[in-house]
Amino acid sequence: MFFDVTAKGILLRVRLSPGASQAVIKGVFVDDKGYEYIKISVASPPEKGKANKELVEMLAKNLKIAKSEIELVNGEVSHYKKLILKTTDKAIVERLNSWRPEDDGKNN
Repeated sequence: MFFDVTAKGILLRVRLSPGASQAVIKGVFVDDKGYEYIKISVASPPEKGKANKELVEMLAKNLKIAKSEIELVNGEVSHYKKLILKTTDKAIVERLNSWRPEDDGKNN
């Protein structure tokens, strides 16, 4: 899974592609170590935190939670990011599960 429910909230792994034509959730990416990431593209460029800011805004809108409930904990200047969603709400877990493609998303 590209997320884990922890005591602190939901740890979400994201493979971010900045500078895209539009912001979109593109499925699941599996790295060479077998870790799953949700693939997300944003239109903002990867400069001065703009892409990270758009990512947080997009996640907040899609998950229907406040931006203040999302914290980037790893990967500030990397394509691979870890964010903590400061909630364990079952509705959020269900929304995240709905992002998984029908074919299990094992494609790169």
